Amino acid sequence: MTEHVATNETILVVGGGISGMTAALEAAETGKNVVLVEKNPALGGRTSQLYRYFPKLCHPVCGLEINLRRLKNNPRVRVLTLAEVGGIEGDAGNYTVTVKVKPRYVNENCTACGDCGRAVETMVDDPFNYNLGQHKAAYLPNAMAYPQRYVLDPAIIGSADADRAKAACKYGAIDLDMQEETIQIKAGAVVWATGWQPYDAAKIQPYGYGRFKNVITSVEFERLADIHGPTGGKILRPSDGKEAKNIAFIQCAGSRDENHLRHCSRFCCMASLKQTHYVREKYPEDGRSTIYYIDIRAIDRFEDFYQKVQADSSVTFIKSKVAKITEDEHGNAVCHGVNTEGYKRYTTPHDLVVLAVGMEPSVKGINIPGHIVADSSGFIEADPANGAVFGAGCATNALDVNRAVQSATAAALRAIQVVNKVAKAEA
Repeated sequence: MTEHVATNETILVVGGGISGMTAALEAAETGKNVVLVEKNPALGGRTSQLYRYFPKLCHPVCGLEINLRRLKNNPRVRVLTLAEVGGIEGDAGNYTVTVKVKPRYVNENCTACGDCGRAVETMVDDPFNYNLGQHKAAYLPNAMAYPQRYVLDPAIIGSADADRAKAACKYGAIDLDMQEETIQIKAGAVVWATGWQPYDAAKIQPYGYGRFKNVITSVEFERLADIHGPTGGKILRPSDGKEAKNIAFIQCAGSRDENHLRHCSRFCCMASLKQTHYVREKYPEDGRSTIYYIDIRAIDRFEDFYQKVQADSSVTFIKSKVAKITEDEHGNAVCHGVNTEGYKRYTTPHDLVVLAVGMEPSVKGINIPGHIVADSSGFIEADPANGAVFGAGCATNALDVNRAVQSATAAALRAIQVVNKVAKAEA
């Protein structure tokens, strides 16, 4: 099926994370029509997977809730989930964008009552929790999911489980005949806000991620600490389920390294400083955090936060790039290296090692449909050759949430300027 929607005075926003939501709202609230495309079944992106923000340690729920309320109340924003851009043709002010929408197998009758989830038996990996746990194959993506509708995993379509889900629904919301659709969208400008992905820690061979169970990434640790996460907020070792009280945080895991990511990912230091608070809160008497670092980059207003962590007696800083990690007979992850302040060698076991993995764009600039100029890390550059395709948020650089929102607002303003010119030319 092919559907033609929108006009060249429409702004297309690709990516429904915090940057994409911001760009869509900023444009819509100035009176522009916006189509917001998200590949996942719900909006929110990486921000929705955080336990807390730094430096205030507040929960992302409040900021996301405000944006979601604005979206729900704005008829100028059309949201397409489970949708990905397949191609962009045309030029500034006159683009035709091909979008493929995967079937959700649940229609708009859904009330999120959960009967379908209770009826099915199949369990599948839970990507929201970075596959640290599983959920039912009929599921709500997360507690704040927008749209607030269940999804059926394609793995059960054609099975007895799918039939059970359909039979359990009192509202006729389960549609097992849904098919993939192709939509052609006309747009005057495109905001590319596809966000970031954690660097693949398995590529850092000396650290043993994937080989040693008690070596995890910073994004996985964030979900472990969250009370809505796979362990109910308990910081447990993956190897044996025991409480992890002696935890190492390794900075620049993949970042600032010509063999991996050349750039500084900017947020990693602050993320680890924040996560030491989780350890202190869970285990106020005997929790211990050790941060192995090259440099701590706490820029702007974050210096005060850094100093507070430095003053915490439960946190130790070791200036060193860990050379390798091994595993002892107790399943502990053992860090090996040299402390450059005094040049003393160390071989230190920890209950759990957390790799502060770097940030890279989810969609590299060279893979974006159309001619887009990208830097050596794949981030979109601001270049006239890009026409009216404007990068936003972490598609343009490694940014924290605050700077990603600022970037998205700037991209929205550029897109608005383009469609204003289109409207003026056609008047």
